[in-house]
Amino acid sequence: MNNANATILIVDDEPVNLDTICSHLQHDNYELVRAGNGREAWSMLQSNPNHFDVIILDRSMPDINGMQLLNNIRQHDSIERVPVVMQTATRESQDVVAGLRAGAHYYLTKPYDSDALKTVVRSAVDGRLHEKSLQQSLRAGRKIFDLMSFGRLRIRNLADCSLVASQVAHLCPDPQRVVSGISELLVNSLEHGNLKIGYQQKSLLMRNGQWHSEIERRLAAPANAAGFIELEFDVSPERIQIRIRDQGDGFDWTPYLDFDPERAFDPHGRGIAAARLSSFDELEYLGRGNEVVATVNRD
Repeated sequence: MNNANATILIVDDEPVNLDTICSHLQHDNYELVRAGNGREAWSMLQSNPNHFDVIILDRSMPDINGMQLLNNIRQHDSIERVPVVMQTATRESQDVVAGLRAGAHYYLTKPYDSDALKTVVRSAVDGRLHEKSLQQSLRAGRKIFDLMSFGRLRIRNLADCSLVASQVAHLCPDPQRVVSGISELLVNSLEHGNLKIGYQQKSLLMRNGQWHSEIERRLAAPANAAGFIELEFDVSPERIQIRIRDQGDGFDWTPYLDFDPERAFDPHGRGIAAARLSSFDELEYLGRGNEVVATVNRD
């Protein structure tokens, strides 16, 4: 992803923390905007809601604290999907769980480790820019899907994942709600299923900025030349079912259906839980884990 146009709002009542974060990120082609407290940040977000791509938010602040500001963000139609990176001085499980449930899907621990900060912010920015790209494709999508009741598609690469997600989403009553969830399930099937990139390996690739290039390298390998993901959709008057099947060995999906505080400080690992809670009415993995069924109700 090209981060040149990404704008990050950094919210902290301690000037030294603002200076530290900015010093770590100043060479990464972001536009960095500071807010010295929650009230100032909320005023910025309300006056220009489409300007910010990621928010780095201190949990403990006077007046409007981080959790209160996060709640305001998640209830605002124009900014509810902006990724929030929560800063915290503690790894207390109950605090992390509360933040995850409130919508802070990324976490940073003070004092800051430069590499961890850069990796988490890059992950949040990449996710936001990818979603914006999906939404743009969605607005320009073909409405032929309105006339379809069943279909089967084969997906072979990342570009196919984005294209199919932005088109199949038109089957659903609220395409903007489901498009990122479909994309997440497809990319998960590609990277972890067909291409066999494990969790820890992905963490390392993301820290080194090599995730995308490794995907392309593996796709170009002769052993993967014939590989594909299969997506089927079935539309009835009551619901839309989207079934995604990869050619991998499967995985234990159960830990990934909910936000886990143990993974809150990782740059990834929250996509399936976010898709289940935000994009679909039901999400069920089958068998050994290489097949997933997402359901969207039509009422």
